[in-house]
Amino acid sequence: MTRRARPPELMSPAGHWPQLRAAMEAGADAVYFGLNHFSARAKVGFTLEELPEAMATLHERGVRGFVTFNTLVFDHELDAAERALVAIAEAGTDAVIVQDVGVARLAREAVPGLAVHGSTQMSVTSAQGVAFAAAHGARRVVLGRELSLADLRRIRAATDVELEVFVHGALCVSYSGQCFSSEAWGGRSANRGQCAQACRLAYDLVVDGAPHALLDERYLLSPGDLMALAQVPELVDIGIDAFKIEGRYKDADYVALTTHAYRSAIDAAWGVRPAVG
Repeated sequence: MTRRARPPELMSPAGHWPQLRAAMEAGADAVYFGLNHFSARAKVGFTLEELPEAMATLHERGVRGFVTFNTLVFDHELDAAERALVAIAEAGTDAVIVQDVGVARLAREAVPGLAVHGSTQMSVTSAQGVAFAAAHGARRVVLGRELSLADLRRIRAATDVELEVFVHGALCVSYSGQCFSSEAWGGRSANRGQCAQACRLAYDLVVDGAPHALLDERYLLSPGDLMALAQVPELVDIGIDAFKIEGRYKDADYVALTTHAYRSAIDAAWGVRPAVG
């Protein structure tokens, strides 16, 4: 595998305008955000009417903009999905991030010039999974957050497809998007942008019918947040193409602080890398 000739892309989240501007000012190379439909974070995002202005604002600063189109799409929604994809492409969007392979195929047919990235919700955890996503039109694949550094290195050695990984933020207790607790308990599907985040709640523990004292440890399902600042040099060495910060529900201060931290870490790691050759 040829060593990268340029540093990895730093991608930051944006729930709306304040976060988008914070990401740009803090040094993001790209910003990702959803619209008001077909997005895994349905409570935040831009309207389709706002999208051209958002893309123009990013491009004026040399920042790329990616739209999350990462929910499963039902048959009766395909016409609406196609219209949205056409509008997304016309707005100058740099890529759409998709979970549904049907949407990837639809995008390839309806707007062949619009780049498609495979979402982490595809649960790609192997080189074979990367090849599957690429066969359906994905130019880049966002790997599952469950992978180790050794896993990432093996996948990188086996494919030339662009690879993106999450480096910071909340972790899903299951494979991203594949937890069905929210849908089972409240009819809110994580694959339709409505996850109730039941894993973030405090719980009581009952053992053999008797309550078990938990003190401050009542968040039994919530994993600790990811923070990979210390692993940035190794991720650069592996050859990961893009580092992604989670947090479209976060405020502008979070976006600014995390973006600045990873911008500094990437620049430092890239500055001491071995020469390309």
